Amino acid sequence: MDFQVVVLAGGTSEKLSPLVSKDVPKALLPVANRPAISYVLDLLESSDLKDIIVVVEGQEAARLVGAWISSAYLDRLLVEVVAVTEDIGTAGALRAISKRLVTNDVLVISGDLVTDVLPGAVAATHRRNGAAVTALLCYVPVSGPSDAASSGGKDKAKKPSRLNIVGLDITRQFLLHIVSGTDVEKDVRVYKRKIRAVGQMEIRSDLMDAHLYAFNRTTLQDVLEKKETYRSIRLEVLPYLVRSQLRSAPSGGEGTIVDETGNVIVPPNSNLQCLSQHRAIAPSAFKQDLLSSSGVETHRCCVYIAGKNKYCHRLNSIQAYCDINRDVIGEASHLSGYSFSSHNNIIHPSCVLGSKTTVGPQCMLAEGSQLGDKCSVKRSVIGRHCRIGSNVKIVNSVVMNHVVIEDGCHIQGSVVCNNVQLQERAVLKDCQVGAGYTVTTGSDHKAESLARK
Repeated sequence: MDFQVVVLAGGTSEKLSPLVSKDVPKALLPVANRPAISYVLDLLESSDLKDIIVVVEGQEAARLVGAWISSAYLDRLLVEVVAVTEDIGTAGALRAISKRLVTNDVLVISGDLVTDVLPGAVAATHRRNGAAVTALLCYVPVSGPSDAASSGGKDKAKKPSRLNIVGLDITRQFLLHIVSGTDVEKDVRVYKRKIRAVGQMEIRSDLMDAHLYAFNRTTLQDVLEKKETYRSIRLEVLPYLVRSQLRSAPSGGEGTIVDETGNVIVPPNSNLQCLSQHRAIAPSAFKQDLLSSSGVETHRCCVYIAGKNKYCHRLNSIQAYCDINRDVIGEASHLSGYSFSSHNNIIHPSCVLGSKTTVGPQCMLAEGSQLGDKCSVKRSVIGRHCRIGSNVKIVNSVVMNHVVIEDGCHIQGSVVCNNVQLQERAVLKDCQVGAGYTVTTGSDHKAESLARK
C-alpha cells in the first residue's frame, strides 16, 4: 500500500510526570511490560505498513527511542526516527518533517494509541473515497474518553468529560462537523446553511477522535504551509478541513443557536447521550457528489468508525496509563502479545515465589523478579528483576523494573517507577512514585506524587 506512516511519539509529557523522565520518554513507558510505542508499531506491521517516520520531541528522547526500535524491529520495519523541538504540537511536528513526505497519501498516528483497529482499514477507506482526510472514530471507552486527562490519585473530584461532537452524513462515511475538547463546554452551533448544503446530518456524542488519520499529502502540506500558527491536528487542522469542504455553500452570519429557524444547538449541560442519534434535517437529500458539484474546488473529509467491540484508548494521562495496563492484562489481553496461563495470568518461568504467596488472575510478573513468603498480588503488573519481601500486598498497581519492596509494604492503585525502593511497612494508595525515589520506613502516602527533586 503506497502510504508513508508518521508516528507522533511525543517526548517527556508533563501530563505523565513523574512516570516519564529523561531516561524513560513517553514512547518507552512500559505498558504490560512492553514499551508503549510497540503497540502502534506492531499494528502497522500487521497492516503491512512498513515505511515509517517516528517523530520524537527532544534529541535525547529521540536517541533512546531510536536505539530501542533499531534493536526490536531490525529487518522488520523501515523506520526513520526524527528529533523535533519540544512542545511544538502535533501539527508543528508534522510541519517539521513535511519535506520528508513524498507519497500520495500519509497515515498519521499517535504513538500513544493502544488499539486493535487495523490502520490498513482506515487507509483503504481513505483511498476508496478519494478523501482529503479520513479520521478514525472509536466509541468512547466505558472509563471515559482518553482526552479527559485526570491525574489518577491527585484529582479525586473528576472534571467534566471532554467529548467530541461530530456531524455525519446519513451514510456515516463523511465528516461534516466536529467540535472537540473544551469547546464542547460552550454552545455548539451547526449553521443552517451547512444543513441545507448536506441535506441531513446525524449529530453524535458517543464517538472520540482516536488520533489516527489518513491525509492526502498535498492537501496536508498546503494546510501546514498556509496555517503557520496551527499547532494541533485534532483541534485545528482537522476542523479546518471539515469547515472548508463546505466553503462553497451560501455564506451566513456568525450563526445562531438552533431554534425554530432551523439552526441546531447542542447545549453544554444537556444529556449528550440523547444526542447520539439526533438528526438535523433539511428539505434536500444528501448526495455523495455534493462536495464536488460546485464551481469552487472542494475536498472530502471522511471517517472510519470502529465497531463497538474494538478496543481504543490513548495513553495521555496517568489515569489512562493505569486503565490501559489494567485492560491489557484483563479484557483486552489479546493486545498484550503474550499467552496467559490457565489461571489467567503470566508468570515468567524465571520468577521465584515464596511460600504461601499468591498471584491472582489478570496479573503479570516479568523475568527475574522474586517475591518472598505470604505475598499477595492482584490485578497488577510487576516488571523485570524486582525484589519483593515477605507479607507484601500489591493490588491494582503497576510496578516497573528493578524495584525493591521490603517486608510488610502495601501498594494499592499506584504506579511505582524504575529503581524505586520501598522500605519496610511503607504504604502507598493511589500514588505515583518517580524513578529512583526512596519511600521511607513506615510512611503512609495517599493520593501523592512522589519524585526526587
